[in-house]
Formats: sequence, C-alpha cells, structure tokens
Amino acid sequence: MALDFSGQNLRGRNFKGQNLAGANFSYADIRGANFSGANLTGANFSHAKAGLQRRWAIFLVLVSWLLSGLSGILWALNGFFVLLIFATPLDNQIAGWIVLIVVIAFFLVTIRQGILAGAVAVAFAVVFAVSGAITVVLVGTLALVVAGAVVVAGAVAVVGAVAVAFAVAFAGAVAFIIALAVAVAGAVAVAFFVAGDRAEAFTVAVAVAVAVAGTLFNIYIAWQAMKGEEKHSLIRNLAIAFAATGGTSFRNANLTNANFAKTTLKSTDFRNAILTRTCYHQAKMLDRVRPGNTYLQNSQVPQLLVTGQGQDKNFDRQNLRGINLQSANLADASFISTDLSEANLQDADLSRAKLKQTQLDATDLTGAILTGAFIEDWGITRETKLYGVRCEYIFMRLPTKENPDPLRKPDNHQEVFQDGDFAEFIQPIFDTLDLYHNQGVDPRAIAIAFKKLAENHPEDELEIVAIEKRGDDKLLIRAKTAVDVNKSQLSAEYFADYNQLKALSQSQQSLLIEKDDRIRSLETMLTTALKQPKYYIEGDNKVSDISGISIQGSSNVSGIAGGGSVANLGTISGNVNIAINELPDSPNSEQPGIKELLTQLQQAISQSSELSDEDKAEALEQVKTLAEAGQNPQEPAKQKTAKTAITMLKGLFSGLPAVATLVEAANNLLPVISKLFGLG
Repeated sequence: MALDFSGQNLRGRNFKGQNLAGANFSYADIRGANFSGANLTGANFSHAKAGLQRRWAIFLVLVSWLLSGLSGILWALNGFFVLLIFATPLDNQIAGWIVLIVVIAFFLVTIRQGILAGAVAVAFAVVFAVSGAITVVLVGTLALVVAGAVVVAGAVAVVGAVAVAFAVAFAGAVAFIIALAVAVAGAVAVAFFVAGDRAEAFTVAVAVAVAVAGTLFNIYIAWQAMKGEEKHSLIRNLAIAFAATGGTSFRNANLTNANFAKTTLKSTDFRNAILTRTCYHQAKMLDRVRPGNTYLQNSQVPQLLVTGQGQDKNFDRQNLRGINLQSANLADASFISTDLSEANLQDADLSRAKLKQTQLDATDLTGAILTGAFIEDWGITRETKLYGVRCEYIFMRLPTKENPDPLRKPDNHQEVFQDGDFAEFIQPIFDTLDLYHNQGVDPRAIAIAFKKLAENHPEDELEIVAIEKRGDDKLLIRAKTAVDVNKSQLSAEYFADYNQLKALSQSQQSLLIEKDDRIRSLETMLTTALKQPKYYIEGDNKVSDISGISIQGSSNVSGIAGGGSVANLGTISGNVNIAINELPDSPNSEQPGIKELLTQLQQAISQSSELSDEDKAEALEQVKTLAEAGQNPQEPAKQKTAKTAITMLKGLFSGLPAVATLVEAANNLLPVISKLFGLG
C-alpha cells in the first residue's frame, strides 16, 4: 500500500534512496527534504511546499550581503585606480588609463554579449594596454599589478551580480535593498580608507561614483539574467545553484508520472532526475529550480509546463523527451527536429504545428488535435499512441510561399478525415512482407502469385497494405503478416510462383483471372499503381478465400474452371442493374438515396470514353458491391465493404484527367454515397 504523508511537516527529512512509488505528499511541507535517488514513480506532491528551510534561507541571505559588500569594495578600488590618471608620475597615469580602458571594455561587452565575453574583453584590453604602456615607457610592475587588480575586480563583479540576482529572485525586495546598501557602504568605507586623513572630497566622490556604477551594472546584469536572457545564463545558473543549496533535493530521483500540480518549487534541485511525464500544471516558481540537464533547463519550458500555453512558440531542436503537455495549447508551435519521445500529448492542440522530423517514439497522442499539422518525415513508431486523434486534414511537407498547402491529405480539399480515419491512414505498418519487383513488372502475374501465397498460408494472415511505384517500372508491395512469420520463406515461395507465371501466355493468365474476380481487382490496382508515383490501399484486402490454383511449370496450370477472357460488359452491367433495382427508392424525390446515386454512377462509368473495357468492368463490379452493401448500409461489415469499394473506385479514376466527365461525376457522387453509408 502506498505511503501517505499528506499535510505533514517533513522539513529536513531524509528519504534518500527509498522506494516511495505512489506515495502521497500532497499539502506537505517538504522544505529541505532529501529525496536523492528515491523511487517516486507516480508520487503526488500537489500543493506541497518545497525549497529552503528558514535557517538556510537566512544563512544564504547573509552570504549574499557579504558578497555584495565585497563587490562594492572592489568597485571602489577600481575607482581609486582610475584616479591615478590625475597623478603626477607618468607610470601612475598609464596605470590609471589601463584600468579605465579595461572597465569600459568590460561594461560594454558584458552588457551586449554576456559575462564570459566581458571576461575575454578584459583579457584583451589588459594585454593591449600593458603592451602599449611598455612601448612608451618601462612602467615596471605597477601596470601588471593594476591589471591583475582589474581582473580580480571583474571576477568579483560576477559574484556581485550573482548576489544581487539571488537577492532579487529568491530573498525578496528587503534583502535586495539591504544588499545595495551594503555594497555602497563598502564602497564609501574604502574611499575614506584610501583617502586617509585627507579625506579628499574628489577622491571619495570618484570612488563612490565608480562603486555605484558597478553596483548598478550588477543590478542590470542580474535582472537580465533572471529574465532568462541566454547571454547571461551563467549568472542565472550560478544564482539558482547558490539558492538551491540546502533546498529540497530530487537529484537522481525517479519522478516518472509524479504530480507537482500547484506545488511551490523555488530552490529545488532536479539535477539528473527522471522527469518522464511529470506534471507541473500551475506549479509555482518552477523557473527557480536547479534543472541540471533536464528539459527544465530551457527558459521557455517551465512557463509552458505551468500554463499549458505554447501557441506559436518555437521549440525547434530541443530535447523534450518525456515532457508532460497534456491538454496544452500548442497550435502553430514549431517542433522541427525536436525529441518528443515518451511525451504525454493527450488532448493537446497541435493544430498547424510544424512536426518535421519530430521524434515521437512511444509518445501518447490520444485525443490530440492534429488538423493542419505538417508532418514531413516525422518519427512515429509502433509504440506511438494515436487512438482518438482528431484530425480533419494533414500536410506531408512544410509550407512555402509558392505552395502554402503542400501535399494535403486527403488530396481532395473538399474531403476531410472522419473519426478514426487519420490513425488508420498514418499508422506505420511494421512486420510487413516487402515484395520488390524490379524487372518487367507483370501486374497479372503478381495478382495470381499473391493469391496463391495467401491460400497456401492462411495462418499468416497476409493483407496488402501498400502498393508503391519505385522509379519508372519498379513496384514495391507491402503485405501485413501475423507475428513471427518466416518472411524469407514466404518471399522465396512468392517469387518462385511469380517468375513461372510471367512465362505463361496472356491467354493462360486470363484463364486464371476468370477463376476469381478478386484476382482481377488486384491486377487493376497494380496496373493503376504503375501509372502514378504512390498508391495506398485502405480497407480489408485479405485474399485467403480462393479456389485452388496449382502452378506446376512454366506453361502448365491446373485447377482452372471455365474459359474465355474478361466477361462481357453488357452482362456485368445487367448484373449491376439487378443489384441496384433491389434497393429501395429514396423516400424524398428531391434527395437521392443510394439507389439513385449508384444509378448515376453506373451511367457515368458505362458512358466514359476514358476508361478501358477492363477498367470499366472492374468499376462496375465495385458499383455492384456497393449496391449489395446498400441493403444494410449501417451494418459495420457492409460499411467496411463499401469503404473498400469506394477506395478502389478512387484508385481506378485517379489516373484520369481532372476535367474528365467521369472524374467530375465521381467527385460529386462518391462523397455523398460515403455519407449514406455512415462513412463521412
């Protein structure tokens, strides 16, 4: 049974390395608690209070004041060195100018490019100024000593900025004001000490002015750092690390599926923690934690996790593996080349999101909205959860000015995916038998050989899921199989039969086609596939229910009944008429039903001059199938049959010109027929 610590005072408690999976820490005070290396899978920390204990907070504030005072003292020393410009000896004047050049360079470069760039500028300025001084006069060691003092002052300026950043972000306004007062007081004290008994007003004024300027400089850098400016990330990271000393520690802990909703997390250590699907909804001070190398280190991520608002934001090329963005608004966001594997994106709004090359291994997209998303080369796997995805259309490429709607799916801009269609359309098929044909593709031989393979191995559940043209005359057929099938054996058997069938005459192959209409249907799809770049099959394409066909040699075929070639079109059309006439008339004369729509479709096919007789025969067979399914259009099995027939008709018509009369009729009739079958 999971442990219950809800509402308890756990300040300073040590839970290091313990198994606390599923434990309840809601509303508990866990300030200063140590959870390092603990198993906290599924633990509940909602409304808990983490961070520093009061004694640690007081200690760190005192340390920050001490550092502020030290920073003010060294800035005042810099002011004294600048005063050397007005000294009488030439070497002192040169030393004063060196200090001034270095300070100005440090200020300007740090403000524009960050503290590290400022340090580099100090080094170059010292080298340049000292070398120039030596060229003019042998200064001795004074210039080098001054240069060293400036470098130290610059380093302590970093400490001062960290101290101020801590005071601003973690200790509050009072601590910040006191830190300023201490810095200025230190500067004034040094100024009087340097001036000695003379206490010259000018000396004091210059020392204090430089100290105040340095302190204001520290404040500016600290403010920019805590705002999340990347160039000042060093200051921010140091301040956060300083503030997390003695705070709640989840270092190396497993926080998979843990809940930190509405938890106060200031001064908490998450270094090397496992944060897979960890919830931070409405957590407080999440941007003040010590993140280490977790996804929390990105300045945008804490705000996104807390608010769930990431609309139109750029997260390109980031490692967000395991992040929990359930129900987040990510419309128009960009995740190009981002790792979102194992992330929780349930019910997230990813409308128009850029998901090019986004890694989504084991990502949970249940109920997510993907309408208008761009999914070029995205990395979904068999572990990606797509159940209940809401998507009306998708784009297979990123948009350009010339083509703002690249490779839209469905291709017809008047058509949208229905509930459940997108997952079936996009779900990758692994465990497939890939049959690659690279020389003299014979669609009829392929159809017969595949039917025979399915008949010989019904336990392997062969089902064609894709037919793809490769190059000018090469064809790849992907067939889904049962688990743990010997694909090598199936492939060898298939190609042995296929090569024998290719050697048969067309009349002998026609006899085999007459044996089973499904062979003719498959041949038609293969022929269509060779005429266009890529062709996918949807629906039930299992082909295991056929009569026996035995291929004994290159010219001997047994198990064939009947003779002749393709059936007479008139006979087929008559059978279609019979099937259609068995359907009931539409009760509304102004609103055609399945019977009236299929009659119009039959007429359009029969009168078409673009289709060959063989394609007409196949198209009419599909109309007949629709008519038979129309007897019970709401029955799931009939709906599945109708969906397959409509898909095959679209494949037959896809090679025709867009302006063809039959294409126009199909574009008008098929969507309406689909709706009457409850498919759209």
